[in-house]
Amino acid sequence: MRFFALLVLLTGLFVRPVAAGSVTLITDAETQNFLNSVLAPLYKAAGIPFKSDVHMVRDNSLNAFVSEGNYMFVHTGTLIEADNVNELSGILAHETGHILGGHIVRQQLKMEKMKYVMLGSMIAAGATAVSTGRGDAAMAIMLGSQSSAINSMLHYQMEEERNADESAIKLLSQTKQSTAGLQNFMNKIKRKNALSGVTESTYFRTHPLTSERINHFIEAGKSNHYPSAHRLDGEFAMIKAKLAAFLLDKQKVMRMYPASDNSAPGRYAHSILAFRQNNLPEALRLIDGLIAEQPKNPYFHELKGQFLFESGQVKQSVAEYETALKLLPNNPLLQTSLAQAMLENNPDKAQLQRIITLLQQAQIKTPTAGGWMMLSRAYDMSGQRAHSLYAAAEFSYEMDNLEVAQKQLENARQAGPDKSLELKISDLEQRIKRDRKDRGF
Repeated sequence: MRFFALLVLLTGLFVRPVAAGSVTLITDAETQNFLNSVLAPLYKAAGIPFKSDVHMVRDNSLNAFVSEGNYMFVHTGTLIEADNVNELSGILAHETGHILGGHIVRQQLKMEKMKYVMLGSMIAAGATAVSTGRGDAAMAIMLGSQSSAINSMLHYQMEEERNADESAIKLLSQTKQSTAGLQNFMNKIKRKNALSGVTESTYFRTHPLTSERINHFIEAGKSNHYPSAHRLDGEFAMIKAKLAAFLLDKQKVMRMYPASDNSAPGRYAHSILAFRQNNLPEALRLIDGLIAEQPKNPYFHELKGQFLFESGQVKQSVAEYETALKLLPNNPLLQTSLAQAMLENNPDKAQLQRIITLLQQAQIKTPTAGGWMMLSRAYDMSGQRAHSLYAAAEFSYEMDNLEVAQKQLENARQAGPDKSLELKISDLEQRIKRDRKDRGF
């Protein structure tokens, strides 16, 4: 896996920065399809419409969270450190509990109220300073009011965490899964805190004490007798190996998967590590061995395609991506990977049209800035200037460069778009106007 400035799509596992100072997302078809399989039953049990896009955050810490819009985010550290699907499912069940309880919206309202409380305390402090001439009294009023507001907010968040734990226990039982995974993962967090020298305080905290939560899960386990084994444990072992081999340093990967480890996950990790060390023959030997054992596994072919593409063997990579897409039809990430490889292989007119079709299909299902960038290039190579400029404008919009996007749309209009494209241009213009209005421009 390689890092690029701005946003350059990589085949297979790739990294995309979301915003400066925020999170970095990892995209991988195999892992995302797996996460969807784990999360879908929990959403169904909770009665929540399922969105088939769990987001992975490149972060080694043990964490997961939900955002406005009910989007689920999981840290790669959580995926690598979880021993089995049951642990991961427990974490996702807890986050689903936050969605079920409407905690995101409630926290936003609580934060708004807290903001006004703090503003009020500042006004009261100012009035006190004027009337008494004493700044210390004003400061005491302000700090007292703000401390009370913060404590209220933290207490509220702690109650939400308890409620999410309760929801997780119920959702796991409804889906016939053990609560043991939650208990085990809490023990992991407790051990990591101890190793890091972290002491949990009973003051200024947003979660119940880890030991308190562990005891709660132990009690819950007394009435939950479902097995902790899961039908996806084997698949998860492969994904853990893949993520670890791409994201961790060589020494840690080799501790997890020593040279003597001839298991499928071990060889998966070794092939990726060999690729990272520029040992393409060894990487191909190992992945070919896995393909021989599981010829219908699309992710093995996808990974081989990535090895070949990033090593400059673009033509050979196209064949592997074609096979992967045949085995997993209509997958947007595989469609994008195949299109990218074809685009770098001197495509003729017919191939350019297929590239455009693949990217259009992928962008409908999972729109990305990188997809728009490649689509703009493909349109340009095929002589469709208006479409190329429109796709470039979508790319600029995704990168939050509204001024450039507007100019590209103006140029697209001058290039003579058809009626269908004109509607798309108008739609993007409306989105740009809305965003500018929201920002006070």
